[in-house]
Amino acid sequence: MKAIVVGIDGSSSALDATRWAARDAARRKTGLRLVHACHLPATNPRSPISLPTGYADALVEYGDNWLQDARSAATEVVPGLAVDTVTSTGNPVVELLSASESAQLVVLGSRGLGGFSSLLVGSVAVAVAARAHCPVIVVRGDADSPARDTAPVVVGVDRSEAGGDAIGFAFEAAELRGVPLIAVNAWTYATIETAWPEVPLKVSEADIEAGQRRVLAERLADWQQKYPEVVTEQRVVRGRPARTLLAQAADAQVIVVGTHGKTALIGLGLGSVSQAALHHARCAVAVVGPTSR
Repeated sequence: MKAIVVGIDGSSSALDATRWAARDAARRKTGLRLVHACHLPATNPRSPISLPTGYADALVEYGDNWLQDARSAATEVVPGLAVDTVTSTGNPVVELLSASESAQLVVLGSRGLGGFSSLLVGSVAVAVAARAHCPVIVVRGDADSPARDTAPVVVGVDRSEAGGDAIGFAFEAAELRGVPLIAVNAWTYATIETAWPEVPLKVSEADIEAGQRRVLAERLADWQQKYPEVVTEQRVVRGRPARTLLAQAADAQVIVVGTHGKTALIGLGLGSVSQAALHHARCAVAVVGPTSR
């Protein structure tokens, strides 16, 4: 059984992510792999200034201590949980992407230190979420609060084929937690009359909404058959997709969003909805790409 990988950097946010991941590992009947990457600054061989003796060893020692703290946090939440630790001196993005190749999930905190200092507002989280080989979970706000244990899972649904894996992940997450699933389809439109005033034709709002409801029902049908125990609510809402999804998920325990998949350009695989969820959600955010399941 593939383990759940957690990025560890010594921050309290990483410990929150560890506790969240430990509970999820217990649900999935698997273990945790705690990964810390010490990213040593590059040195210029022509420069008379070099790193102090023992600097790299000190960073590794700090990392080992942080990993032990995270191990303690995990086993405190789930006694007896299988936990292993990995320390490296590579780039955090590269190390996490490599770890994702053999992981069920990669779980990260929302605020970090060291190599993860830019999480959610810089390149690390964006790069990992866009390019990982498995779903990536970012633990935000009070996502680890027991008060959210009975809250629903929320998934954003559109017409894209890329979203199918996100829907499947959302159903699985809801089943594992024994909570309802809320599937949200947001839509907007401009009437032909607005775009071309000389054409006396208007788009019927009722027709558009009915069409969106059909799309949503079709997208969910196969998954509902696969997960018949999951109570599913379908919501079709007129509004901007990112803003609507965040509003509908205000009380959720997990928001699930899709992404376009791996790309060599950082962030290019993430759409505006995924970006908005990562930056503004009040709960854990799962980013699921088309090849990450």
